[in-house]
Amino acid sequence: MKQTERVRIKDIAELAGVSVGTVDRVLHGRSGVSESSRKKVEEILKQLDYQPNMYASALASNKKYTFACLLPMHNEGDYWDDVENGMWQARKVFSDFQISLVTEYYDQYEFGSFVEASRRLNSYNPDGYIISPTIESETEQVTNQLKKDEIPFVFIDSNIARLKPLSFYGQNAKHSGYFAAHMMKLLLKNENELVIFRQINEGRLGSNQQLRREEGFYAYMKEHYPHLRMWDLNLYAKKPGEDEKILDKFFKEHPDVKCGITFNSKAYIIGEYMLRQGRHDFHLMGYDLLRRNVTCLKEGLIDFIIAQQPTQQGYNSVESLCNHLILKKTVKECNYMPITLLSIENIDFYLDAHSNNN
Repeated sequence: MKQTERVRIKDIAELAGVSVGTVDRVLHGRSGVSESSRKKVEEILKQLDYQPNMYASALASNKKYTFACLLPMHNEGDYWDDVENGMWQARKVFSDFQISLVTEYYDQYEFGSFVEASRRLNSYNPDGYIISPTIESETEQVTNQLKKDEIPFVFIDSNIARLKPLSFYGQNAKHSGYFAAHMMKLLLKNENELVIFRQINEGRLGSNQQLRREEGFYAYMKEHYPHLRMWDLNLYAKKPGEDEKILDKFFKEHPDVKCGITFNSKAYIIGEYMLRQGRHDFHLMGYDLLRRNVTCLKEGLIDFIIAQQPTQQGYNSVESLCNHLILKKTVKECNYMPITLLSIENIDFYLDAHSNNN
């Protein structure tokens, strides 16, 4: 039989000396086939270099798939809204495979919330998981159970590589912080102080990404600006009403600090504060294209925003589970998103391109 000819299951059955039903069971990994018959079929498949049409097989199976999404609690317009939009776009694209998405949200500042949300998701008997990891111990508790149940999981936004997800989509957080420090040189000029604004609750940062970004930032600054004085200013995530007082106190005590950065998506808190104070001498860098961040950038209250394509991350996470579970494709384990620096000069071009891609 020529390699260019279409190989039918009937042809494979005749060559192996078995029934069509036996070939079908071998191709789909089902039981009810003797070891000798399985070996005969597999040998013929190998000789013919047979590549099954997994798309057609998936449609024919009429199986429904449930993907569980474990994400941080957030407000409308936040970073995670874009992630979810990407997931729903992917669900629409792969709608032929009867995919459903179920989502539970955890409080990223509260111990135990992550594990409890995963337990609620387990009641749906999901085929795959999409997870935004929290602290390692809690994340490991959840993923250990998923491995035991042979449920593949994808990490999004932040990675814990040793837990071996099927795939990861997000920035290299430490490199991102290192890059941010490199760009901070443009803002520092002759300044010898800067402030790092942090979102915490009872001493806990909201994400692994923030911590890794800080590590990269500190590493660069200690290497290239060893005499730079860096202040940490903690804003309390669950007490936004205290932000003004905390900021007033800090800048009263440190009137010469003219540069700052935040490694979360809430740079607008600082930008809007500076607007209320009538200050346009403070240089600020932050993360993510939230509407309020973009407004501050365009008004000159934020100098740079680092974007990380959350919609694409959400889309890719669903796509990777489809490729693995349904189409039986090999999925790349680590997928770093680009580190994109945006300023008032290029923000509109980026937003236009982002809108067209969506």
